[in-house]
Amino acid sequence: MSLADRIARAGAPDVPLQKASARKAATPPDAFASLKRRVHQELLDSLGPQLYDPHMSESDLAAQVRATLKAVLELEETPLTSADRSKLASEVADEILGYGPLEPYLNDPSISEVMVNGAEHLYVERSGRIESVPGRFHDEAHLRRTIDKIVARVGRRVDESSPMVDARLPDGSRVNAVIPPIALDGSMLTIRKFAADPFTVADLISFGTLSDPVAKLLEACVRGRLNVVVSGGTGSGKTTTLNVLSSFIPGDERVVTIEDAAELQLRQEHVLRLESRPSNTEGKGQVAIRDLVKNALRMRPDRIVVGEVRDGAALDMLQAMNTGHDGSITTVHANTPRDALARLETMVLMAGIDLPVRAIREQVASAVDLVIQQARLRDGSRRITHVTEVSGMEGEIITLQDVFIFDFAAGVDEHGKHRGQLVSTGLRPRFLDRIADMGVEVPQGLFSFDGTFR
Repeated sequence: MSLADRIARAGAPDVPLQKASARKAATPPDAFASLKRRVHQELLDSLGPQLYDPHMSESDLAAQVRATLKAVLELEETPLTSADRSKLASEVADEILGYGPLEPYLNDPSISEVMVNGAEHLYVERSGRIESVPGRFHDEAHLRRTIDKIVARVGRRVDESSPMVDARLPDGSRVNAVIPPIALDGSMLTIRKFAADPFTVADLISFGTLSDPVAKLLEACVRGRLNVVVSGGTGSGKTTTLNVLSSFIPGDERVVTIEDAAELQLRQEHVLRLESRPSNTEGKGQVAIRDLVKNALRMRPDRIVVGEVRDGAALDMLQAMNTGHDGSITTVHANTPRDALARLETMVLMAGIDLPVRAIREQVASAVDLVIQQARLRDGSRRITHVTEVSGMEGEIITLQDVFIFDFAAGVDEHGKHRGQLVSTGLRPRFLDRIADMGVEVPQGLFSFDGTFR
């Protein structure tokens, strides 16, 4: 039976077949979905093993898919308007080459996050605000196939024995998926997108994330090899800030990056990227962040950049900072600079080594030089709210000194946007002498108190 005959036989029996140009009515939604599945299957049957040919480049595969799709649609006699035909071609191509209903939102640069709550509910984040969007998966099985397609590309798995997974897209976008029985109302998928062209410090200044004086200070701190912790809540922009900080690292230094899912976008030439690995189906083969930090110490790094510390790896990270790997950078989840240091203490205890609290605090105070606190504010903007120096110990307490603070007292405008910005507290940080010894100078007047802070 020919391709045209198979398509004709698959049509609804109570609808006479005729050319789309002879019919003016649009295809009903149910008929369109049925037609889409049929054309999709015809395309799979026609291309067969070519879809999985490892020797075919992505561009060649895309050209082959679109050419075959055009041929299949030319044989399709089910009534279709030109708009429906174009929509059908686009959606089927997205299914084969991309991630189906997610593809338009993954390609939209104004969207920073895509959230799938079961097969029928899609949400996105634009400008810090969450909104519902059209689009849905056919059913739970369709959503599961898409999740499997994403995680399989990075060697991860998700099934009933391992119902949660962290993965990434080829462009570095972060992916989290949760499936039944953990997800009670159907599989859930969250994709945090990253710009194809990484944000620069100029971008963050234009967004209001930080000010020009703070940018100059942070550049001096990184070039002066201070150890920096970027702290903040989920979605506050820690990784973006970490990327910008890493852009200040001199190009002649050897940098080792360690991440759960590779998403850092360092532009230096001498960068060694390490990624953790979960256990296999037998519960073996896991490579944790802590293992990678230990291994990184044997790789002769000038600096170590850890995407995030969330467990006993904090102890190894602090030891690395204290044993000659100055200029290392990491992120932690915390609401304030003080909380960030408290979390580091807690995570050191998770390493399973019985250390007195004072010894841990001395390690933290000696290792960490600067805490950058970031927050996502109620207006959806992501701002640095504190630039805080870790200045030492007083008794049992780690002493902190705020160098810049976000001026919340400035209020909001008529659109609900915060008017405030980072302002100097007027205090001169103690680390300036250290970075001066490294040959790095900070502009005069950077810490002048201008009276705007209230």
